[in-house]
Amino acid sequence: MVASTANPQDHVKISDDVTPTHYNVTIRTDLEKDVYDGRSEIDLNVNVATSSITFHLGEPTVVTYAALSSENLKTDSLQVAKEIKADKEGERVTVTFEETLRAGTKAKLALAFKSQLTGSLMGYYKSTWAHEGRKGTYALTQFEPTAARKAMPCWDEPAIKATFDLSLLSRSNTVSLSNMDAISASPSNAAFEQSKLFATAAVTEKGPNEKGPAEKGPSEKGPAGDWTLTKFATTPKMSTYLVAWANGEFKHTESSYTSTSGQKVNLRVYTTPEYITQAGLALDVKVRILPHYERIFDIAYPLPKLDTLVASDFDAGAMENWGLITGRTSAYLYDPKTSGINSLKQITETQSHEVAHQWFGNIVTMKWWDNLWLNEAFATLMGEVIIIQQIHPEWRPHAEFINMHLDRALNLDSLRSSHPIEVPCPDEKAINQIFDAISYSKGASVLRMLSSMIGEEVFLKGVSKYLKSHLYSNSVTADLWRGISEASGINVNEIMASWTLKVGYPLIQVSETASGIKAQQTRFLATNDLKPEEDETLWHVPLNILTVGAGKAVVDSKAVLTAKEATFDIPNVGNSLYKLNAGTTGVYRVLYPPEHLSKLGDEAARKGSSLTPEDRMGLVSDAFVLARSGHGSTSAALDLIKKLRNEDDYLVWSRMANAISEVGTVWWEQPEDVQDGLFAFRRSLFGPLAEKLGFEFSENDSPDLIQWRITAITNAANANDPKTIAKVKRRFNFLLEKNDASQIAGDLQRTIYANAVRLGGVKEWEKVLEIYRHFETPSQKTAAMIALCRSTDPALVKRTLDLILTEEVKTQDYMYFIAGSALNPSARREVWQWVQTHLSTLVEKFKGNFSLGRVLQYSFDSLTTFEDVKAIERFFKDKDTSTYVQALSQGLDDVRSKAAWLERDRAEVEQWLKKNSYL
Repeated sequence: MVASTANPQDHVKISDDVTPTHYNVTIRTDLEKDVYDGRSEIDLNVNVATSSITFHLGEPTVVTYAALSSENLKTDSLQVAKEIKADKEGERVTVTFEETLRAGTKAKLALAFKSQLTGSLMGYYKSTWAHEGRKGTYALTQFEPTAARKAMPCWDEPAIKATFDLSLLSRSNTVSLSNMDAISASPSNAAFEQSKLFATAAVTEKGPNEKGPAEKGPSEKGPAGDWTLTKFATTPKMSTYLVAWANGEFKHTESSYTSTSGQKVNLRVYTTPEYITQAGLALDVKVRILPHYERIFDIAYPLPKLDTLVASDFDAGAMENWGLITGRTSAYLYDPKTSGINSLKQITETQSHEVAHQWFGNIVTMKWWDNLWLNEAFATLMGEVIIIQQIHPEWRPHAEFINMHLDRALNLDSLRSSHPIEVPCPDEKAINQIFDAISYSKGASVLRMLSSMIGEEVFLKGVSKYLKSHLYSNSVTADLWRGISEASGINVNEIMASWTLKVGYPLIQVSETASGIKAQQTRFLATNDLKPEEDETLWHVPLNILTVGAGKAVVDSKAVLTAKEATFDIPNVGNSLYKLNAGTTGVYRVLYPPEHLSKLGDEAARKGSSLTPEDRMGLVSDAFVLARSGHGSTSAALDLIKKLRNEDDYLVWSRMANAISEVGTVWWEQPEDVQDGLFAFRRSLFGPLAEKLGFEFSENDSPDLIQWRITAITNAANANDPKTIAKVKRRFNFLLEKNDASQIAGDLQRTIYANAVRLGGVKEWEKVLEIYRHFETPSQKTAAMIALCRSTDPALVKRTLDLILTEEVKTQDYMYFIAGSALNPSARREVWQWVQTHLSTLVEKFKGNFSLGRVLQYSFDSLTTFEDVKAIERFFKDKDTSTYVQALSQGLDDVRSKAAWLERDRAEVEQWLKKNSYL
């Protein structure tokens, strides 16, 4: 068995002298002052004789009082701590007492603490709402991965599970939410309930080292009834990162379903007042999918309710808190008349992903963050593929996975700066940086590959065994492989270890022999500069060789490459058509001899082709990625797309669009005639298609047709197709001149706004700014943000960048402005300069958040020269990059790869354009 690359000692673990078993926590929230305070009574098992107790606590929260009671104390009364010592850097507090606790006994630790509600998007933080002339503040939690400690004293590691009794003391005109159902709500004068553990004059509103009079607490603000004490039922045993609560003026919509346990489970979606009319889809999805999860896993959802809270300020997309899912407005709000199919899919898949976590992550939790993929890869595969296949088979989620996740995974994992799926996480700075395409998309891709190898039914049976074996506890990857091995009768660890424990994936090079083919595996790097020591991994590669003969396609699913190279028989190979990775379920790239790639292209283009859409998508993807790395030919890849111009499958067109768009993005600073030639090629593909599919939508349109139309119009407009541009301008002018948006379908908002701004001037930009300020749906807001970044006018580029640090732009939305500007050739270098100027502000703004690395990477990874690489390296050389080093390294590798492609194939692309009369 291959050992894990991550060892328990790789991270700094909190002392296990004592361990918590139960928390009784009351949080008092004052939304008028943006402050809160709290009291905790924590039941402890004493494992080692000690007179001091260390727990996690991070800024801005401070402990103001600590006391202890135990069965073995000499005194009858509680002990008050003689010292409260904070380690701000380590986010820990140690409280020390006079007497020593004996090993093997139990104790109860009482803590008073206070904090501020900031806009940090981590811990317990504030957000804002506005509706019908009223404005307000609300507060919610975001604890994953290590921010529970920022909100309350706790043992903040996933393996240290406990039960929780949570109570919220809040103003009576607000709603209080938590993981469990509310069991009581009673009027209050805002005072904490009496407890003998706090029956001492030492409980103050001050911190332990603060001077001066204590601040007046909320309890002195008003009569009984102005406040409400809401108590929630006891949670199951759970990790701190899944604890959640919220307080504000929320509205809700509700439904329910009956669990396989016979329990009625209440389902609600909460929003602030302005959004409640758009909450229906998120609720409906929960109602539909929960029975599927229970049936597949053979485990009932254990809580009495499952809420979703939609937040206007949110760092990640969504969060799976047990019983109280939270997420962005764009992840959960939907208007059936105007939002469009992409929003429909995103919301359905996001909700399904987070519900999957109620089993993967919540009931069974990874032991440490090095196994994050156990949570995220499963939620991706289950929530966005397997369950979607149950409720929306017409979306073809298995095929869509190739574009949405497999390509994303392979692109990141082709960089030298990638990391294994199972990766050491020695500290909190490392943890935040692994919430990426490896943990999510590559993890899901290798699981999908395994499922394809053994059969989905057997795979899911093994998953159920795994979950049942670790209910309410923690697990590691080996536990999962054990469950699937039991169900399948094969040694899964032997097959999968290299995929999860080693960085990268194989390139399978194919050459023909007298009797068949030889397949050789080497690690694939996008920069094509592999060193011998980087090519030592042997992957277990399911080749799935498809051969076509006598009009029939046959797949050899037993062909497996486990050595560096091997031969496989194919009768009459010189006259045969063969393709590896049938169905594109394998996590690898395939390099064919040039003449065979041409034959595959001919077959892919043939009406009634034996190659499935999934095969054709994989063929296009491999051809362009291998051209970019220098393993293949860019002209051959362009020839392949030209052959496929009569393709009739939306997903293949989507993959083609991404490929040709990337060429244009890399060639963005080349001579104007070359750029025009690439536009001409793109127009020749998408112009006729946009004309054929038109701008009009019908209720009878299939999802594929709708998305095909969006793809065609978007690409035709971006390539300056005259007919498409004329229609875009005409539709936007209705909005500009008559304030009539009826000509702009929700599905085309992004394309029409962006091209109106790109080809227009101040009045178009200001109209989109008006839409941004007064948007009706989150998808419309996103379309407006991206469009504001598309102007070619330097003055408008500057106005867009100047907007970012104003109060008009939420912190969560910085990435749209920075990524959108970086995709605009007229703003690409300006946004990189802007980020350099404002780096310290951004680092402070995103301190502790997921988004920092992405924001910085977006700002420069569209650059394409080796001079850019050197400039980026120089700029960051003297900076503390520890919180974003992964994204920085990956962005630099990406630029290196683009620069090498451009240097190598600049002349070849120009010649291809001339040869094909586009130049």
